[in-house]
Amino acid sequence: MQVEAIKKLISQGESERLEMKLSTGQRAEATKTVCGMLNNLGGYVFFGVNDQAELVGQDVSDKTLRGLTQEFQKIEPPVFPEITTAPLENGKTVIAVTVPGGGGPYTYDSRPYIRFGSSTMVMPKGEYEKKLLEKMHATSRWENQVAAQLRLEDLDHNEIIRTVEEAVRRQRLDDPGVRSPLDLLRGLGLLDANDRLLNAAAALFLLPERCLPSFPQCQLSLARFKGQDKTEFLDNRKEFGNAFSLLIKAQRFFRDHLPIAGRIEPGVFERVDEPLFPPDALREALANALCHRDYSDFGGSVSVALFDNRLEIASPGELPFGLTPEQLKKPHSSRPWNPLMANVFYRRGIIETWGRGTLKIMDLLDKAGLPTPEFFNQAGSFVVVFRIPEEKWLTPQDTMHHGMHDTMQDTVQVSPQVKQLLEICTSSLSRKELQDNLGLKNRDYFRKNYLNPALDAGLIEQTIPQAPKSKFQKYRLTQAGRNYRQNLKKSQK
Repeated sequence: MQVEAIKKLISQGESERLEMKLSTGQRAEATKTVCGMLNNLGGYVFFGVNDQAELVGQDVSDKTLRGLTQEFQKIEPPVFPEITTAPLENGKTVIAVTVPGGGGPYTYDSRPYIRFGSSTMVMPKGEYEKKLLEKMHATSRWENQVAAQLRLEDLDHNEIIRTVEEAVRRQRLDDPGVRSPLDLLRGLGLLDANDRLLNAAAALFLLPERCLPSFPQCQLSLARFKGQDKTEFLDNRKEFGNAFSLLIKAQRFFRDHLPIAGRIEPGVFERVDEPLFPPDALREALANALCHRDYSDFGGSVSVALFDNRLEIASPGELPFGLTPEQLKKPHSSRPWNPLMANVFYRRGIIETWGRGTLKIMDLLDKAGLPTPEFFNQAGSFVVVFRIPEEKWLTPQDTMHHGMHDTMQDTVQVSPQVKQLLEICTSSLSRKELQDNLGLKNRDYFRKNYLNPALDAGLIEQTIPQAPKSKFQKYRLTQAGRNYRQNLKKSQK
């Protein structure tokens, strides 16, 4: 490195990327700085520069350079910073060390260091462990490890088939021509080279009753709190299951607790519903939480916490790969923590690629006239906060019995046919099962007079709303449907 180039660099003063030492007698402290720069963005360390940023140089021999190199050899994993010399007019020499960045994590004398401003300090244990996990991510993350205790019969075969059929329908997967669960899992990349099931297959397709004791992290915590803190519960649920089933259960929780205003527009016979939050925004946030969370945390779970003034969705694991919450608010690269799961979610049509999920949420809330969502890391979790405008803050009376699906029974005229349907819909049943129980043979007549009116009224719902025409489709009562049937029974007593 030329003297003039060194002068230009040191004129800027010490920083995260530049350190000045008087001589190689300080090589131990300097090597800590080299380690810190390796763990960050790289930089330069100069020997032969005084505190006034003046080039004074030092006597440099082969022994001097060997001593410096030997000190650098205490850095693990091995690294070889570029060492150059620049002779001065006074007969002394300045040593320049060019440090690359972006790798690691590195340690010096078995301790990791980080550069913070113009200071070098020991890297916090949590940050070091996070960097280690990111380094091993490609080959040793939880989702691509063999699930030794998992068997094919532990998985929901119908859900596997539904996923592939939906991916084919959306043209995100070529039809494999088979429907064998093992073949489909192989095609989705959820088996290893020896056809052993990977952990990702469990997170995506595990039957709810098989979650414990082997996969306790396949859990969703749902809570409605009274007020603005976690002092008192109005509702508290713990759900176990695969990611797809948990997504549906979370959406059901929202239907139970988030009010939806309704209005009748002049000249329009159908009621127009206005949800508190855009359903697609909530679905996107939930899907991201379930898909990108840290599943190696066996004690953690995705959590949904609803307060009077906000909704919080949290998932175990902070943002990885140096991604910051602020970067989520603008176009950013997509580096999912669980790429196998993300690929299946994408093919199923639940998430998009290229890091647009948070931008989509922001756009939907903006169009709805709602506050911008908040993203932040907190105590080892990533949290998304949806703020409720003050004039729409919830009250305990808004929960469970005052949402749209409950008040709808007061505004929708229920026909005798729909009443019959509600009476026999005691569990999740297919269209054919419902039709047979009613003793009806004409499918079109059944759809027109029974099924479609009940769906339109919000009294029943599909179990696979993302694939309306799936041959595995079933129907069940909504909260409004259950309440209507209960009230109907009371009135008949």
